[in-house]
Amino acid sequence: MITGSKNKGNWSEFYALVYLLAKRKLNAADENLNAITGYYFPIIKIMRDETHVSTGVTNHMDFVVTKDRGLDVIEVYMDSAPMKTIPSQDFQDEADALLVDIPLGKGRNFDIPHGENFLNNLYLECLSAPSDELADIKIEVKDTTTAREREVGFSIKSYLGGAPALLNASTATNFIYEVTGLSDSQMATVNAINTSSKIIDRIHQIELYGGQFIYSKTANENFSVNLMMIDSWMEKIIAEMLLYHYKTNTKTCSDVLNHIETINPLGYPRTGMYTYKFKKFLCAKALGMEPGKQWGGMEEANGGYIAVKSDGEVLAYFLYDRAMFEQYLLDNTKFERGSTSKHDFAYLYKENGKMYMKLNLNIRFM
Repeated sequence: MITGSKNKGNWSEFYALVYLLAKRKLNAADENLNAITGYYFPIIKIMRDETHVSTGVTNHMDFVVTKDRGLDVIEVYMDSAPMKTIPSQDFQDEADALLVDIPLGKGRNFDIPHGENFLNNLYLECLSAPSDELADIKIEVKDTTTAREREVGFSIKSYLGGAPALLNASTATNFIYEVTGLSDSQMATVNAINTSSKIIDRIHQIELYGGQFIYSKTANENFSVNLMMIDSWMEKIIAEMLLYHYKTNTKTCSDVLNHIETINPLGYPRTGMYTYKFKKFLCAKALGMEPGKQWGGMEEANGGYIAVKSDGEVLAYFLYDRAMFEQYLLDNTKFERGSTSKHDFAYLYKENGKMYMKLNLNIRFM
């Protein structure tokens, strides 16, 4: 029996588990998401806690990479008790089948019968790690540099079936700007604009009226404090970038940053400071910071970040290769526009006699 959602992201997490147990190693990626020749970590085992719906009991599962009479096999343990031994080739065959079927999946959730059978054969009921887990996958690897074994957690993002989101739109990711210089009748005119490009058209109309945008605050206090943990000016930097994106329809994070570096709205004494700080924000989000939740500055995925490429290759960025990881994030992300009605933004409103507009932050991989 399979439980929980079965969308492409969930199936991709299971694909990563199966793929890595088949390959028995975790390859490192460069800043262009290409494998670095000869740079990998042998996998000792992959761990998973699984709460079974039928019993309500949580079991600890270990999938141990080993050999049996010269053959590559995976030993499956439940709460340290041996359950079965499965040839590594079975994992390779299942990974190959999933790679075909995941991109073909239709709708928000979809079935892959052979995948569900293989999942259950591993004594698992859910495609992805429990929602309260700090990492999407936990792996014990051997560090070939130090010869030490390390248990580390990774966040997983998948390109199977399309580019994933880095930061999803929500009401928590709204940035609030005070708008000055407009009358109530002009506010009504702006809000009545309902073109296909209504956000940029509303902003242009505000500017035609002589209105100005003055950043006020984020809509969510947790998000504000989280950003402050990264940098005391992080909130203001993102607000400047977000406004420029909506005004000009400039989408890639790198292009928006180039403009902000040029105009230098915060008056930094040297170039490159906006880029440096924004990379830290992208990295924090990729490794565990969530806008609407209190975050203490810890990187929940303490091993790094795993990417499932569109061709099925699974590669990792390790935390001590942070510079390459940060450059990858910057070079491969863009601002995206979510639903204005769902996320409650892009219209003028009044509060305590002042006029405001919310703009929403949504960042997706390219």
